[in-house]
Amino acid sequence: MRDFLPAEKARRQRILSVIMESYRSHGFDEIETPVMEDSSRLNAGLGGDNEKLAFGVLKRGLTRDELQAAEQPLDLVDLGLRFDLTVPLARFYATHRAELPNVFRSIQIAPVWRAERPQKGRYRQFVQCDIDIIGEPGIQAEAELLVASLATVDALGLADATIRVNDRRLLIGMLAGFGFAPEHHDGVLITIDKLDKLGPEGVIAELAERGVDPDAVGAFQAFLTRPQTREFLPFGERAIRRALPDGADASVIADLVAIGEAVAAARGEEFAPLVFDPFLVRGMGYYTGPIFELAHPSVPYSLGGGGRYDGMIGRFLGSEVPATGFSLGFERLVDLVELPTASGGAAVALVHDADAPLAALLTLQSALVARGDRARLVRRAKNTKLQLENLAEQGFTSFAFLGADAPSELDALELRPLD
Repeated sequence: MRDFLPAEKARRQRILSVIMESYRSHGFDEIETPVMEDSSRLNAGLGGDNEKLAFGVLKRGLTRDELQAAEQPLDLVDLGLRFDLTVPLARFYATHRAELPNVFRSIQIAPVWRAERPQKGRYRQFVQCDIDIIGEPGIQAEAELLVASLATVDALGLADATIRVNDRRLLIGMLAGFGFAPEHHDGVLITIDKLDKLGPEGVIAELAERGVDPDAVGAFQAFLTRPQTREFLPFGERAIRRALPDGADASVIADLVAIGEAVAAARGEEFAPLVFDPFLVRGMGYYTGPIFELAHPSVPYSLGGGGRYDGMIGRFLGSEVPATGFSLGFERLVDLVELPTASGGAAVALVHDADAPLAALLTLQSALVARGDRARLVRRAKNTKLQLENLAEQGFTSFAFLGADAPSELDALELRPLD
């Protein structure tokens, strides 16, 4: 959990403003949810390994007997800090469904908390930028999300970004085809998700250690290490079929192809910047259909992702509601994005002596603000040169020296540029 000095905070806000404006321009509406949710909701088995990283909040007024009777830590908590924005959104929709449109397009840009081991690009408090579409069962929802997300990445100036695409139904079908028993699917997917880190040999070794069917592991190994010709295949039916074993669900493949064609058409491109990845897993246990991850050639990790989670809202509502979402990893984007300094009115420093009339200073400041400028009152320092250099670094564009005879009329203010 980090502090941010003014310059970095301003930079973060500029990036957030670009993201918000892009999301809103694509028809999404912003909502806000509490930072805490019921512990039972956060630990309902829908958040994958992230549930293990949730910060719990102890029940108030616990007695010694209650502490001693607890069989596990979760017995002592009733609330928790949200570890993502999807679980709170599902609860929000279940609560407010009658007040929302049939197809609801939401924006949530807010901090979340996980008990991570802090390292570069991974923090205990970080911001997620989510867009979700609830109530649309067809692939229109996925296409809208991808178009909006790619447009947002474009607006941030990240050229050459791509989105890896897969579908959980293809993954499950592939595991069944290799012979993995249904009760082993979750564990096998956890191992396959480590393919980038462990490589094929490491994944096969870990699968063998899991004690799953050796014949299934052998079938998967044969597929994973099969000879392949190297050629460019744009996102489409041929690329998808070439990457999958025989017998893959044709209807799911058709849906992915249609998504790619719609995204390409919307962007005015021959091919969408999508890449089919048959081993893309996404760790969350709630995904039920197409899944995505945002990639950029300058970094080895993803910059965001998402997918369809049709089963989650039904847990709270009692009836199934289709839903799909995409989240940008803000903290990782911040490390890559370089936006120009915000344009608009001038930033003026009114550098004043101790005897400058307060009424005149505030009158001038109010007049500058009224005309659209940013204005700050700054008591004059002994080292004026260093003071002005610091003001320039903070984004101020002009200044004025004001003493006991400071004017109260803006027309009489003598402004000088801060180079």
